[in-house]
Amino acid sequence: MGHLGGSSLLVAQLILHLILGAAAHFVPTCHQQREFTCSDGTCISTLKVCDGHTDCEDRSDEHHCGHVWCKKDEFACHSRRCISIDFLCNGVDDCADGSDELSCLNCAAGFFSCGPSDACLPRNRVCDGQTDCKDGRDETRKLCGFAQTLPQTPSPCAASEFQCKNGDCIRHTWRCDHSEDCSDGSDEENCDQDECQVNNGGCSHHCVDQPMGFFCNCPDNMKLVTDSQCEEVDVCLESDVCDQLCVHNNGSITCDCHKGYRRNSTTGECKAEGDDAQLVFTTSKGIQLKSITRSEYKELAPHLPGPGPLAAVAFNRTVYWAQQGKGSIYRISMDAKPEKAVLVLKVQGSVTSLAVDWIHQLLYWASIDRGWVSVAFLNGSAHRQLITGLDKPSAVAVEPLQGLLFWAERGSSPKIERAGLDGRDRKPLVTSSIRHPVALSLDMPRQLLYWFDEGMRRISRVTLEGHQRKTVVESNGYLDRSFGLSVFEGFVYWSEEVTRSICRANKHNGKNLQILLSNITSPGGMLIIHPVLQPKGPSVCGRPGTVCQHECVIDLISESPLFSCVSPEIGKNKTQEIPSISCAIPALSDPAFAGILSLIMFLSVLLVGMAVWWWREEFRPYRSLTVQNLPLKESQDPLIIQGPPMASNTCIVKGTLLKLDLDGE
Repeated sequence: MGHLGGSSLLVAQLILHLILGAAAHFVPTCHQQREFTCSDGTCISTLKVCDGHTDCEDRSDEHHCGHVWCKKDEFACHSRRCISIDFLCNGVDDCADGSDELSCLNCAAGFFSCGPSDACLPRNRVCDGQTDCKDGRDETRKLCGFAQTLPQTPSPCAASEFQCKNGDCIRHTWRCDHSEDCSDGSDEENCDQDECQVNNGGCSHHCVDQPMGFFCNCPDNMKLVTDSQCEEVDVCLESDVCDQLCVHNNGSITCDCHKGYRRNSTTGECKAEGDDAQLVFTTSKGIQLKSITRSEYKELAPHLPGPGPLAAVAFNRTVYWAQQGKGSIYRISMDAKPEKAVLVLKVQGSVTSLAVDWIHQLLYWASIDRGWVSVAFLNGSAHRQLITGLDKPSAVAVEPLQGLLFWAERGSSPKIERAGLDGRDRKPLVTSSIRHPVALSLDMPRQLLYWFDEGMRRISRVTLEGHQRKTVVESNGYLDRSFGLSVFEGFVYWSEEVTRSICRANKHNGKNLQILLSNITSPGGMLIIHPVLQPKGPSVCGRPGTVCQHECVIDLISESPLFSCVSPEIGKNKTQEIPSISCAIPALSDPAFAGILSLIMFLSVLLVGMAVWWWREEFRPYRSLTVQNLPLKESQDPLIIQGPPMASNTCIVKGTLLKLDLDGE
């Protein structure tokens, strides 16, 4: 026993040494644009490179600088030029190599950057006579020119608009066009001045002054949006002829389809393979199910009436429903008898919109009266508020393969935003020309986000980055008040309350309007269910770029929601008292680390084997060892779940430990 204990101690010390050694050699990757990697692997801001001061311990940040020693109030460009600190983060490439803009805040369109460690200002607060940036760059004479006047009230107009003397806002491009657009005629005054000297005329790129007025211009391969903003041209989305895959080469476009679809050789359309897609919708008479190609109806839950929101998991044919204005969420099987509906959650506030993350087995919803977006496990074992302080959130959608959550707000400042599945890294996508967004849907094959704006009575779409915006369907007598929205194959579908119908039209241009169903009593939520709409994929654990090698474990009880990765070796011996393990090791693709990890695993197994042998020898007359393995899957495909629809999985196992009161949040 003494020899065995000593050997075990030596092996344990060796394992600890190897783990610490591996951790010591693991250096986090520096941000590609905002940080410089020193020779020893540490990260510093790119602003500190070649600035005449040593910031890396090995002095590598001052090597290969060509002896550029800029003055204290100057910035050292990577191109070896020195520019004034006032030119940093002004949206102009003053260094000629872009290094003066690398570490700046990524301000949204219509905002001015105060620098790498300051805020983003609305354009109407630039050159308004009041210093808002810490270094005063928003009021410099070079930036503001003749506009440096007495303090004044901030302009209510956008960056792309001109404020008349009477306070009205008109388009910048209407100024000095020989036509009075301001009621007081002030847009045609002082037209001999260079408008481009003031805030670059509100242009995102090039401002071109003219004898009378000015105009915004874009570089090659970019187009002008809203008179002042430039964005890259996507030839495929500009032509908008492909249902799914699009390849642009030498001026020609080739279309193709994703796996699970077949391409019609005549029309070029992509049609889903397998069974017919199912149309599920709510009415005052209950939840109804219908094939999109046949006329048969099926009542899923006649005892759950009302035009409430819907979401579904395709692989186990389960529908989630909430009564509009209420806080109860139900689960209904598409294959069970109509009366079998299960109460999953009872939450505070109303449930305005529902969305399912089929990869991580999560349910998201928006509460318009409480101003938050919440998340829960599909079995209801745990739930929490995720994003709060929103102004009337009216719709929610999820793209789990990219790790993205989307929501719309229809309050005083209507907008559409996105974040990671954990609610972090928020980014506005649509902030202008939007009034009353009430429904969201994703075109998964093309990675586009569609929304219905009840105020403008139109369906529009945008990329997941907020670019290539396009109006697809405008008011046509069947698009006045919609609650449900879905995109499938080459069509966009919606429910329409005024005409009591469910319609569809071409998702590219709104043509070929078809009324699929009419005379529906109070149509509400509507969605299309088909397995291809929820494709399989690896777990993006919480946010984009965080792909787990094996499994993602989710904790909804911590102060903030935790998405963490776990390896199968740890998972096999994991007990219920350890609900989650953080993913804090390098990727297994690193050969050196993989070798060390393999050695650690081998020695760990050896140590455990020795301990088990000693245990059996020591206590043979009294007990036997029982090893319990939790059902943690090793597959990267979380959709492969054995057993009934709500069989145990990682999230559910964790949820059963929490035992929350489902009546409160």
